[in-house]
Amino acid sequence: MAEALAGALREAVAALGPGGDGAAAAGAVRAVLAALAAAGGAAALGQRERELYGAFLRSLARAPGAARPEREWQRCLLEGPPGTALCVLLEALACPGPGRDPREAAALLERFVQEGRLWAVLWEACGQQGQAGRPEPHGALLGRVSCLPDLAANALRGHLPAPLFPQSYFPLLGAAVLRALREISDSLRGGSDCSISFISHVLGKVCVQGRQKEILSVLVPQLTDLTKSDCIWQRICWRLLECVPDRWMEAVLLGFVQRAPGADALSRLLGNLVVKNKKAEFVVTQKLLLLQYGHTTAVLQNLLGYLALDSLRRGLLIKVLQELLETWGSSSAVKHSPPEQQQYISKAILICISHLKEPEIESCRQELLRSMMEGVKCHLDSNLPQIRRLGMVVAESISAKINTDGPVLKFQYEEDDEVRELKSLLAQTPPLCVVPSLPDDDRSEKADAAPPLALGGNKSSDTAAPAMPDEESDAELDSDDDLVPYDMSEDKELKTKAPVYIRDCIEVLTGSEDVDKWEATVKALESLVRKNPAATREVSVELAKILLHLEEKTCIEGFVELRQRAQVAVLTTDPIRVAEYLTSQFYSLNYSLRQRMDILDVLVLAAQELSYPKSRGKTKHSDAQKPCIQLIPGSDSSKDWRKIVDERIKSKTRRFATGQSQVETSSPNEFNSVAGHFFFPLIQHFDRPLTTFDLLGEDHIVLGRLVHTLAVLMYLAANTMAVTAMGRALLEFVWALRFHTDSYVRQGLLSCISSVLLSVPGERLLEDMTEELLEAQSWLGDVMEKDPDGDCRRLALQNLLLMENLKKKLRTVPS
Repeated sequence: MAEALAGALREAVAALGPGGDGAAAAGAVRAVLAALAAAGGAAALGQRERELYGAFLRSLARAPGAARPEREWQRCLLEGPPGTALCVLLEALACPGPGRDPREAAALLERFVQEGRLWAVLWEACGQQGQAGRPEPHGALLGRVSCLPDLAANALRGHLPAPLFPQSYFPLLGAAVLRALREISDSLRGGSDCSISFISHVLGKVCVQGRQKEILSVLVPQLTDLTKSDCIWQRICWRLLECVPDRWMEAVLLGFVQRAPGADALSRLLGNLVVKNKKAEFVVTQKLLLLQYGHTTAVLQNLLGYLALDSLRRGLLIKVLQELLETWGSSSAVKHSPPEQQQYISKAILICISHLKEPEIESCRQELLRSMMEGVKCHLDSNLPQIRRLGMVVAESISAKINTDGPVLKFQYEEDDEVRELKSLLAQTPPLCVVPSLPDDDRSEKADAAPPLALGGNKSSDTAAPAMPDEESDAELDSDDDLVPYDMSEDKELKTKAPVYIRDCIEVLTGSEDVDKWEATVKALESLVRKNPAATREVSVELAKILLHLEEKTCIEGFVELRQRAQVAVLTTDPIRVAEYLTSQFYSLNYSLRQRMDILDVLVLAAQELSYPKSRGKTKHSDAQKPCIQLIPGSDSSKDWRKIVDERIKSKTRRFATGQSQVETSSPNEFNSVAGHFFFPLIQHFDRPLTTFDLLGEDHIVLGRLVHTLAVLMYLAANTMAVTAMGRALLEFVWALRFHTDSYVRQGLLSCISSVLLSVPGERLLEDMTEELLEAQSWLGDVMEKDPDGDCRRLALQNLLLMENLKKKLRTVPS
């Protein structure tokens, strides 16, 4: 039969040649179809017959229409060897020849795909590789199968049939892969051998082209179900992934990890791939955890849960945890990596810890303790509240895991959704009875013992409930009915009278032992200062000194706010002298960081109050609608400080009050004459380290607050006489610190540039600060492209847009 088919193929090729007769050629084509059916179909062809059939199909594709009747032409392609037919169809599509319409080949290709011939291509390649001595998959066929939509689109110039669109083709290819794998499963059960390498190559190449979603959305759910109770299907999946070339391994692994419904399903699909394949080990333990941070929490749980589900892979889990803790505890990583990456690493650490068993914790307890102490120090040194909170949560979790019987770390922080999510990762428990080397007898005993305890507790509570009326009746019998209570309805609480003079307040705050009087003085001091400005000016510096060093004697609600408001009142009453005192004390010895930051907060709030116009007879505090800066200790004040700048940038119109307030007259901007006293002393000595204070060293948290303070003072100095000199000095200050490693400081520097651009008149900027602006523009471009912090990149882009808007505005102004 094979000889007859070979002879028919040779005759058909000759008849389809340039000098052949059309009728004879058509008869030769029919003879080839009859010989093919007699030989047992395309599956029975040998290598020599396949090569002859390929030459026949290529001659048939180039033949005139009379020599290839439509029905026989389609049958030759659809009934012949599928791999050869696919290659010939794509060649006919790319080079249709003279007088040929490529849409004819496109229609045949569409039918080839829709009728499910793709699985036959895959199965044919697998069967050929399974034969002894067969080579690895042919590169041409691999490229045609995995890139068919692109090849067809190039040939048809974008006019693709719907089934050849990538969104349609790759799900069809996924179904074809699944059917081919079923054929492989049946073959293995029947005792026949075949190779899966070609399918692995197709899967790898499709995934590396970015089509994981289309093909794996079909494959992964079906393979997950098939591997639940069938060991042969598990081996097929393992072999499918093991045969993926290293250059495509990352794309395939990521697709499986993202779409697996859980760690147990991922373990069935991958097996011990990370143990056998070095590339897979690198992707799972390094790239997806340490070099990338955009994956979801579900991906992390799948990945780390997969490592925890087998005794051969648990060693990698311990190794991953050690490397994560090393990165988490690196001061350089905390400074230079974005908060999103640090949150990602923190989640991975907590998931790893949740999977640890007691013997593993015992073996690395000291190392965990050391890493925890180093890491929490680096995080608490950060200026960003989010980073500090991450360090606290992770340190608490590690401490609770390694010190089950002893004292554990406890921090005070605001619990938001992010914190609750992190803690929920630690609370999860790994699946039981999966790791044979680590029995869970103790845990199962505790679980079995829990229900009786709960039932016992319920019974005791139920039986105790009816006894309560008896106890109450006994108590009523024993009560002292003969004792009549005193009538206290007209009693009034004794209130300590607050001082009415400023000097009396000073005496109480410095030397009085009467706690009630001290409390009354603290509460009344602000209003007293504002009502007696002349008396306050006489002792303003002394009072500012007392308030700066004032400590809380008793538990007064809102003590910090009361003291701060009193300081602001004193500073606004006598701005020059008190500002000179506070700014000089900022760089003095023997002050804590908290006191230095208090000075900055008071300066900002006072400058804000002085800069806003006040109606006669009213203070700024009476207007609740004006934006204020919240500088409560522990809050993220940098965001609040930048809020003013952001509002100014977003606002393109001026809003005027309506109604009664239009009649009221306003006083001049009181900050105009004192802006320099607030600003220049703060900017003078930042680079002079003291014995207990080093702004450019370890005290960078205060430097960050100082930079943000200067930005706000610069913004509030708009339309003042000193604004140009302040702007030039601030740009020089920014240029000196532009490469600071702390992201919080860099954010403040970028806010300073925004304040300069918004406050200094445009003409003065271009005439007096041209060189500084050009240098700043170059630096802003680098920050926008290369800075690891997202907020810094956003602020840099915002400043560049401000510069462009300033240029456009100055061009439109007539000279």
